[in-house]
Amino acid sequence: MTEPRFFPEPEAVTIARVAELTGAAPVSPASDLRITGVASLERAGAMDASYLENRRHQSLLRDTRAAAVFVKAGDASLVPATVLALVVAEPHRAFTQLARHLFPSALRPRPIGPAGSISDKAHIDPSARLEDGVTIEPFAVIGAGAEIGAGTIIGPGAVIGPEVRVGRNAVISAGATLTHALLGDRVVIHPGARIGQDGFGFVPGAKGHLKVPQTGRVVLQDDVEIGANSTIDRGSNRDTVIGEGTKVDNLVQIGHNVVMGRHCLVAGNVGISGSVTIGDLVMIGGGVGIKDNVSIGSGARIAGASAVGSDIPAGETWGGYPAMPVMDWQQERKAFYRLIRSLPPMAAKKSEDSSNG
Repeated sequence: MTEPRFFPEPEAVTIARVAELTGAAPVSPASDLRITGVASLERAGAMDASYLENRRHQSLLRDTRAAAVFVKAGDASLVPATVLALVVAEPHRAFTQLARHLFPSALRPRPIGPAGSISDKAHIDPSARLEDGVTIEPFAVIGAGAEIGAGTIIGPGAVIGPEVRVGRNAVISAGATLTHALLGDRVVIHPGARIGQDGFGFVPGAKGHLKVPQTGRVVLQDDVEIGANSTIDRGSNRDTVIGEGTKVDNLVQIGHNVVMGRHCLVAGNVGISGSVTIGDLVMIGGGVGIKDNVSIGSGARIAGASAVGSDIPAGETWGGYPAMPVMDWQQERKAFYRLIRSLPPMAAKKSEDSSNG
């Protein structure tokens, strides 16, 4: 069995070109090295570039076989004599800039069939409007009145509901479904995502739960990316909005009426309840749960596995269960472990088991 190559072999780049792409200052400017790949310190080979962001990993740097390594100025002396140091302010960013240049096709999903082709196995309503260069793959369904912009890819088995609008150069991956949604340009929807279904709205009562009509939409602005098997409910009394440049990981639930700002990062397995308002540049760690009607200010950060039940001011870092300012959370944990250490051994074990359970 041959080893598959999922991405095209990149063309080699000179160190001078690497410096031009990343702003790096090579310790040996006259180096004739050529770079054909990127890899972690422990996996890099003789034509790969790598990076050191944190000195905790300097043992890996000592043993690396990379051709060149991006480092901060203060870490250049740690680079082995056999490796070229590339001095930058942000090594990980520089490494990523080089990786993007070498592997541009890895930045977004590619069609399985020829780009710009429309499969005869797709179902496209006659009233749908497709601009030039749209790719429609087998078994995709395009509903009545839908509009899809030039250069967009609709993957196998994807469903674009009636009147949905998809901008230009977007990707709707295999098995994703879109209803009641407006998408901007360059939006990426990964496989199995569900966009625009009913929000979870019921008025409880002894005779049964009265379903609230969900008559809003989902609006995904330009450059939004939604991970595999994530779900975004359409609005009830206002649109659910995901702001420009926001990136949402896999297996995330975003409830109805949520309004999220620009350039947020939401890690996997997050649950955001209905009518939450989130500012710009917010970072939410994996496994976070956010209560309904909470407001989170711009620039806030939430540690993974936290439970947010109250508003978070702009720029603050919170964590814990329930979530609180990070300094308070750390003090609480320290106090808890001081208490544990003061208990007899068996009582301490029971207390710690209770805290973890």
